[in-house]
Amino acid sequence: MRRWIVVVAGLFAALTVLPAWAGVVVPPGNRSAQQPDVPFGSASRTRAMKTTYEAKYRKVFGLLQRDQALRDKIRAAAAQFGIDPIHVAGAIVGEHTYNVDAYDRLQTYYVKAIAYLNSSFAFTHDGENVDDFIQRPQFAPCADLSDSYDRWTCRETIWNTRFRGKSVDGKGFPNNRFSAVFFQPFYAGQTFGIGQLNPLTALMMSDFVHDRTGLPRLDHKNAQEVYRTIMDPDRTLTYVAATLRKSIDAYETIAGFDISKNPGITSTLYNVGDPEGRARALKTENAARARRGEAPRLPEENYYGWLVNDKLPELRELFPSS
Repeated sequence: MRRWIVVVAGLFAALTVLPAWAGVVVPPGNRSAQQPDVPFGSASRTRAMKTTYEAKYRKVFGLLQRDQALRDKIRAAAAQFGIDPIHVAGAIVGEHTYNVDAYDRLQTYYVKAIAYLNSSFAFTHDGENVDDFIQRPQFAPCADLSDSYDRWTCRETIWNTRFRGKSVDGKGFPNNRFSAVFFQPFYAGQTFGIGQLNPLTALMMSDFVHDRTGLPRLDHKNAQEVYRTIMDPDRTLTYVAATLRKSIDAYETIAGFDISKNPGITSTLYNVGDPEGRARALKTENAARARRGEAPRLPEENYYGWLVNDKLPELRELFPSS
């Protein structure tokens, strides 16, 4: 147990030594001349829906273009976390281009939010409630972490290292993400509102959002309220902005890069998750490069972020720089 306490504590230790290149602003635009490959799953879903990425992009762009109220909500959410609203717009565009189609009207998201609130379900797997699951002794290192982000990140780390794809106490666990196993009670791959935010990410961001905005904290024992939050545009956009802010802060404080001018990078991190882990990996790589006398490698966009940067002139017309 002591070894796991040390491992988990190390994940959340403050990084006080910044790299020599600290403060480098990642410029706008893509580092790759060609779009990186799109994963098979996204391509398969798009073919199954008999559509194209461009058609899906046009649909979500059209929603943003038509709906002034939605653009105002995006601006307000971004302002609460001190970020350019183009980052929030980029995350939405990427999700609806490569995952699911956007609904034609914002009102549909509100209707679905109420439907989830009135449903009966819990976060469980194979008959075990997630609240009981995280009481297992393996999760003891997470118990004293006071912030929801640190606490749920710790639990996700324990899942990945101690449970994922393993048999524990005679019970087998799927080789899948923690969020997919315990936090999708209806079906795998289900969708989560205009920001496509998953419930585990919302739980992680709960304290950060509460402290900045006063919105109620989320409780994993109240699955309906979690789903309502991620489906309701008035709430989920705030969580999207908080998630993007976390990524910007992680890359600045850990890797030494200011990514706030490049929505393709923030969109990439929104898509792949674990900004702290990725920032640490980039810092380690660049430290090795520095020892070899090489320039640091800048953060790079994936297929999802590449699209956002490629479409930036058009998106910027909807969200002019202030």
